[in-house]
Amino acid sequence: VQLQASGGLVQAGGSLRLSCLASGRPSSDHVTGWFRQAPGKEREFVAVISWSGSTTYYADSVKGRFTISRDNAKNTVYLQMNSLKPEDTAVYYCAAHRGRVVTSKMIASSQNYYDYWGQGTLVTVSS
Repeated sequence: VQLQASGGLVQAGGSLRLSCLASGRPSSDHVTGWFRQAPGKEREFVAVISWSGSTTYYADSVKGRFTISRDNAKNTVYLQMNSLKPEDTAVYYCAAHRGRVVTSKMIASSQNYYDYWGQGTLVTVSS
């Protein structure tokens, strides 16, 4: 599975939608998560979605502002980011775990949970 994501530049308070396209195998086999890594910081969990889309979890720092969703017919997972802040500036990564169910937020927050990673895409939020 190859994961490709697209980012961009946006002003504070604005919105941006990231897309993660899975190729090689249908994304419907996978739980998919988003992580981010800001300059000088460790990579951190952002959000995760189950295969069916019925279960989602978010980091506290993005809850209420970000929404993860998926369209399995298009092999794509989305991260809608609203009310963006300069501290949201980071390289964003999508990742996939072979399986359909998210066992728990704690487990899905670990980078070790995931089997495939995208190359990362830069999101810059200007103040």
